[in-house]
This record gives sequence, structure tokens and C-alpha cells, in this order.
Amino acid sequence: MNYEDILKEFKGKRILVVGDVMLDAYILGKVTRISPEAPVPVVSLDKKENRIGGAGNVALNLKNLGASPIIASVIGTDSEGEILEELFQKRGISSAGLVRSKFRKTTVKTRVISSKQQLLRIDSEDTHALSSEHKQLLFEKIIQLIGIGLDAIILEDYDKGVLNENNIQRIITEANKKNIPVTADPKKENFHHYYGLRLFKPNLKELKEGLNIDFSFENDRDAFETAVQNLRKSIPHEVSLITLSEHGVYICDNSKKTHIEAHKREITDVSGAGDTVIAVATLCLLSEAPLEAIAKISNIAGGMVCEKPGVVSISFEELKKEVRELL
Repeated sequence: MNYEDILKEFKGKRILVVGDVMLDAYILGKVTRISPEAPVPVVSLDKKENRIGGAGNVALNLKNLGASPIIASVIGTDSEGEILEELFQKRGISSAGLVRSKFRKTTVKTRVISSKQQLLRIDSEDTHALSSEHKQLLFEKIIQLIGIGLDAIILEDYDKGVLNENNIQRIITEANKKNIPVTADPKKENFHHYYGLRLFKPNLKELKEGLNIDFSFENDRDAFETAVQNLRKSIPHEVSLITLSEHGVYICDNSKKTHIEAHKREITDVSGAGDTVIAVATLCLLSEAPLEAIAKISNIAGGMVCEKPGVVSISFEELKKEVRELL
């Protein structure tokens, strides 16, 4: 199977994305001067934009790569939640797993950007755990969607309260009964609850925090290898995919391992790169791509996102072009 054959298999894959969705709001303009009121830049406003963020950005990447994503999460009954639902509808992403709650506000991250540089971010969010009622409502929707039929489930955790030990393991257990592969992009709070996955994708910082260790990847590769093996023992899963920022990606299972260096790029903004990597890695896994191919294609996809300002997704044609040029 060559790389383009792998990409062709992305089309139509029905993937449920469960996790913390959010609205990414952008204030775009130019810095014209320093404020006389305080030593801060004055931004002359050009435009405002609302985009799908968080776990929703994973779904958006899947959609743009030819898959058929469904989003499952809990958002508020506020105007921001309505905007988010409208954006899902506009982009052709099913919100069949979405629960609205009057007890939570929809997470909004507002970024101020000038000349492709982020100047400021303002977060509006609730991070407390879901109530037992909303946990059950969300789980019932997920069970219904599993019953209808899925090719994979992605758990996308931003530590905002939608995912927790109980529902993570309930989802994995139900998916395993139906032989549906589950992949996950973790955060610190639930790090040790993701056992039983087909693919686990922490970044280097999350690996260190999750195992409560510290080392330099550049200067001590043995310590890194030991950390990965400890990860695999403490949180059993099939494939480990560790993103290493400017050092590329590392992937391994019980028999193989490989490190793929990052391609040289002009980095503008790393926001959303992890969303793209988990989406592409999951699609590659469903395409039965070899371990090295999963790493190489995911590495390219993550790098492409870093060349653009803000949280963005990539298209199938963009990825195909880069894969053709670089592999």
C-alpha cells in the first residue's frame, strides 16, 4: 500500500469524536500604536471570526479529509452554544451526540491576532465535572451512535469536564464489545484512565506530566525510551504516538518503533496541531497503514497546521500534495 492509497481510504469513515468542544473567537486587526493608557498595543480592528474549536476541530479535520464525523459533547444553552451548533451544521458535521445544559457555559477562547501573531487570549469556561444527569444523557447518545455503527471513536480531552474516569472507561468498554477502535488525545487530569485504547497520543509535555518525570528529549533518548515503556505498562494500549513538537513524532507498538523528524517549516502558531494529528492518525489506523506510515503522514499534517495562524484544519488535497512532495 502506497501513501496515496492510504489517503484514499479516509473517505466516508464514520468517526465519533467525544470530548470538550469550544468556540474559537478571533479578533483580527493591525497594531497601530502603543496605548497612552498602558504599555500595551492598540489593535485597529479589521474583522471578527467564529470557528469550531477543541474536540470540534478534530471533527472539522476529519470532515475536511473526507470522513463523516459526529460530535458528542456537552455545551451551554447560551448564545455561544447556538453559534457552535450552527457552525457544525454549516460545515456538515453531525451534532447527534451533543447535549445542551443550562448549568454550563459554552467554552469560548477569544484570540486577538495581528500580522499572524497572537497578542492575547481570553478564556470563558466552566471546567467542573458533568452532573450525573448530563453524564448519563451523553452516554446514552454515545450508546445509540455505537448501535447505529461507527468505524472509530476519538476521545479528545481538554480537561474541561466532559471526559472523566467513569465515562472514558464506559465508552472504551462498549466500543471494544463492538470491535470499534478507540484513540485518544489526553490531558493531565484523566491521563491514567485511558487504558484499553487502540492508539494513545500524548505530547512530550503530557508524557512527562502524566508519569511525573522530567528529562531532555534532545540530551537523553534513553530516558525518553524508558518513559514510553513505563507509559505502555502503566496504561496498557496498542499503539503509542508521542508528538515531539520541533523534534517530530515517535511511534511504537509491542514489536516496532520509529522516530520521524519534523520537516523544516516556518512556524506561525502551534494551536490545533494536536487535533489534526489525532484525526489523521486515526484515519491512517483505519486504513490499515503500517506504523511508520501513520507517523510520517501524521507528522506532515501536524506541521502543516503550524504554518497558519490560529486553530485551523487541513484539507484532503493539501495533505495529498504535501505527502506527494515529502514522502
